[in-house]
Amino acid sequence: MSDILEQILRRKHEEVAESQRLHSEAALLSQAGEQDPPRGFLQALRSSVAAGRAAVISEFKRRSPSKGWIAEHADPAEVASAYQSAGASCLSVLTDRDYFGGSVDDLQRARGACALPVLRKDFTVDPYQIVHARAMGADAILLIAAALSRAELEALQGVAVELGLDVLVEVHDRAELEADAQLLGVNNRNLRTFQTDLNTTLSLKAFVPEDRLLVTESGIAEPEDVQRMRAAGVHSFLVGEALMRDGRPAQRYAELFD
Repeated sequence: MSDILEQILRRKHEEVAESQRLHSEAALLSQAGEQDPPRGFLQALRSSVAAGRAAVISEFKRRSPSKGWIAEHADPAEVASAYQSAGASCLSVLTDRDYFGGSVDDLQRARGACALPVLRKDFTVDPYQIVHARAMGADAILLIAAALSRAELEALQGVAVELGLDVLVEVHDRAELEADAQLLGVNNRNLRTFQTDLNTTLSLKAFVPEDRLLVTESGIAEPEDVQRMRAAGVHSFLVGEALMRDGRPAQRYAELFD
């Protein structure tokens, strides 16, 4: 399989340039200033863990490059409301259009239908995208260590903090764990091949500092997967496909986490 991550990043730089021609950063900063205060993404996860519950970032995801369409016609507002009623701690919304079928509208409709803190899930390569995230109402952003140099990662984290956004830093190996982030997501899916292995999280857990919150991402599909992670001391999860594929997000949530 070709290197999907490199393809996505090339397209993302083009997309940023296109968006900058349509909406200036100054205009987005003005919109960001009009948004309600961020809802506290990291704090919501910490509170769930402290209460002894699984801290779940439930994801609105229409498609993926490896699986194709998962829920093409799903309603973001209905899904977000279902996640909240099921007990999710936070919400993640894919906004990448070309590879994941997402949009800004998906995030805004989902956030408007619930009280959950919302992560803008995208491939962030430029500070402009972070300003745009706050302007659309996001409470947190994703930064992928494999897509950024250390200097770029630190600079983008700084922009997010200035705007009041929490940052989920996604890592895939031990070297990337050196990122200075309170919220670390270990993606069990290799973004270069899209193959998934839950052992990725379990093998890296021992190297995560105790003051960091570790989130396991991708590949959580059955109750046994959740039980395996929690038995190993991993209590925070990001789950999308398993909750959305059959159109029963609340029921699937209960099957996995109750």
